[in-house]
Amino acid sequence: MATYAIISLGGKQYRVQEGQKLLVDRLPYDENKTFHPAILFAGGDGAAEFKPKDLQVTARVVGHVLGDKVRIGKYKPKVGYKRHTGHRSHLSQIQIDAIGGKAARKAKETAAAPKAEASAATPAEPAAETTTQTEAKE
Repeated sequence: MATYAIISLGGKQYRVQEGQKLLVDRLPYDENKTFHPAILFAGGDGAAEFKPKDLQVTARVVGHVLGDKVRIGKYKPKVGYKRHTGHRSHLSQIQIDAIGGKAARKAKETAAAPKAEASAATPAEPAAETTTQTEAKE
């Protein structure tokens, strides 16, 4: 079981643990929606693994917020040139719900589901049985 992971979000890397909240660049997910960011490294308990395939991180978007205002001022002495502007970053607050689970198992289950539905829905076979029964009665 990994106690921490390094994930990649928006071109930046974050070291995360279960239950941790952090501010990241604005994400395209709605509030209270979960998503699975890309895992670059997982470690803890004396073991480490680069790009683990059987591990996934589950994160939930807590809310979308604006960052602190950054004030920018330009000034040139003796000419009366003064300009002021500002900037506020659009951020998303996320919470790491779980580190673990089998990502490969979910992929296999979703791949097996369409095959099961296709084999269950075969309307041609019952129709063939009814025609053979009517021919046998004649």
